[in-house]
Amino acid sequence: MGSNPTPSAMVSTDEGFMSAAIDQAHAAIAHDDVPIGAVVVRDGQIIAARHNERELTGDPTAHAEVLAIRDAAAVIGHWRLLECTLYVTLEPCVMCAGAVVNSRLARLVYGAADPKAGGVASLYEICGDGRLNHRPPVTGGVLAERCGRLLKEFFARRR
Repeated sequence: MGSNPTPSAMVSTDEGFMSAAIDQAHAAIAHDDVPIGAVVVRDGQIIAARHNERELTGDPTAHAEVLAIRDAAAVIGHWRLLECTLYVTLEPCVMCAGAVVNSRLARLVYGAADPKAGGVASLYEICGDGRLNHRPPVTGGVLAERCGRLLKEFFARRR
């Protein structure tokens, strides 16, 4: 008989994978991108890890989530990420929340809330909208303080 992780084991696992996303966020700073990182996990393993690259590439869609989802689909060989969880340091925007739904991710976990552009809980609830055909479970606030501090420090240095 298989075992389901206990809630405390899930929290520990969520924090571990969010730490990996935070490591990715730090990498964005090297090319002056907003420090947001994302990892996609399948069967307890990270299969994709990316950070924002809008400044680096000049691509307005080069958000960490979109890049990680693309990489994960390439690893799996299919666009449906049914057995995958996305961990991202900031609540996804509308575009990225749409990508979460359209890629059929099994679960979304994010760190800091985004009251100015959040498409999952703060401004919109795209991942929970009953009119859509896929509604992944969402866990917010994982290592939120660390995730938020990284963003605050980045923007403070830019001012």
